Amino acid sequence: MSRTIKSKLPLLAAPLLGVALLVGPQGVLAKGCIKGAVVGGVAGHVAGHHGVAGAAAGCVIGHHLAKKKQQQQRQQQQQLQQQPQQPAPPHQQPTQPQQPAPSAEEV
Repeated sequence: MSRTIKSKLPLLAAPLLGVALLVGPQGVLAKGCIKGAVVGGVAGHVAGHHGVAGAAAGCVIGHHLAKKKQQQQRQQQQQLQQQPQQPAPPHQQPTQPQQPAPSAEEV
């Protein structure tokens, strides 16, 4: 990392940490937003000092992707529940060879 990025990293991390703490209890509703905002903010900052715009766009994209992933997981669970449960095959005891009944001559 270059010297300028290292020196500005704490300045960028502090506001993002503050946002994360504010969203804390509502984190379930904002799934993907924080991660996307961090990535977008860094990318926007590196691309030309547009960290805030990058963070906003990253939040929207991250939330969209998290919601899409959640829907896919829900569909998979529904498909698993809709499949008929096949009964387990009955456990077969090992069969022993049957001995022929003694004939009248052997008795």
